[in-house]
Amino acid sequence: MTATLTPGTTRPATRRRAVPGWARAALWVAVAVVAVSYTSYATGLPELTASGTVQSAVRLGVPILLAGLGGLWAERAGVINIGLEGMMVLGTWGGAWAGYQWGPVAGLVAAAAFGAVGGLVHAVATVSFGVNHIVSGVAVNLLGLGVTQYLASLVFEPISQNPRESPPVPKFDTYSAYPFGEWLRSLESLQRVGISDAAGIIGGLVTGVSPLTMLAYLLVPVSYLVLWRSPFGLRLRSCGENPVAAASLGVPVQRYKYLAVIVSGALAGLGGAALILNPGQAGYLENQTNNRGYIGLAAMIFGNWRPGGLLGGAALFGYSDGLQLRSGETTVHALFYAATLVLLVVAAVQVYRRRWFGAGTAAVSAAVMYSVYWYTDELPEELTAYTPHLVTLVVLAAAAQHLRPPAAIGVPYRRGED
Repeated sequence: MTATLTPGTTRPATRRRAVPGWARAALWVAVAVVAVSYTSYATGLPELTASGTVQSAVRLGVPILLAGLGGLWAERAGVINIGLEGMMVLGTWGGAWAGYQWGPVAGLVAAAAFGAVGGLVHAVATVSFGVNHIVSGVAVNLLGLGVTQYLASLVFEPISQNPRESPPVPKFDTYSAYPFGEWLRSLESLQRVGISDAAGIIGGLVTGVSPLTMLAYLLVPVSYLVLWRSPFGLRLRSCGENPVAAASLGVPVQRYKYLAVIVSGALAGLGGAALILNPGQAGYLENQTNNRGYIGLAAMIFGNWRPGGLLGGAALFGYSDGLQLRSGETTVHALFYAATLVLLVVAAVQVYRRRWFGAGTAAVSAAVMYSVYWYTDELPEELTAYTPHLVTLVVLAAAAQHLRPPAAIGVPYRRGED
């Protein structure tokens, strides 16, 4: 039996099948990798895709990733967590203290516990007493800094003779995919366009990996499964979307908020431990977090409060940080060329979708990026040191139009309110 159209009727519009979010993310990752690979070839800078650069990016991205995961748990429950920086600071001290005494595993547990204490303070202030979330977060940051300075002078100064640093702390061992890693290194040394770039990137991901790094990346799918594929996660996210409706269905909103913020602090504390217990890191140093808690928060916002997007943001910030530490001004300057290529692809996609304003904005941004690259030889050293922070500002500005935070984030909730 076939359907016919009578006069005056219109043919129903066919809906295009939406591309899954993970597929879109994978495509954009591929675009970025190809852009960096071509930039490496065009500028003669193999350091852009070298395995050592990728290793540094992974190592430096782990604290940002863990801090961002902490922010994700808290904010999905409706609690803004500006205090991630202070919780990371507490984690650095706890990890160094217990790691020095009993080894890296004990340091990891202590870092999570110290961070969780910071989360508990934030939860008491915001959930129980209704303190403004931003004010409470700033207070936690100041409290974390002050407490660790006092504890460091009390505990570490008699040993290291310096109140601002700890004695050497034992590290986790590292593991490599042997002999796969050796084969990738040989391909990288051939310096073949595309092949060597891919070998360098993959080799950096499977070489010199610590258990803490493995744990950090494992927590991304775990967080997704818990928050999006379990009844517990549904209830927790409902507290961030509509706590009154959640309470009317029997969800203990305050209990879930408490739990989410404490888990948030523990994850941020693990991010602090990554600055202590991963190979290549020093022991405890005053101010060693260097605003990574805020960058983790930016990575979470860039990822639109989703674990997969957060992972991409942490990788981007870790890569920019690792590049400027290993290679200096010249290679960071080459990122303007890579950014130009990515923006041209963005402009082409916007034209295809007939979004003319977005296409024009991307094209103008590409012209600006290429002008900076063409008319300068390298970035000033003073500016290069702030590459991760500048990337944070640019990425947040670019992503601001497509963000969808939890509906009730930052809204005070009292039991029994309508």
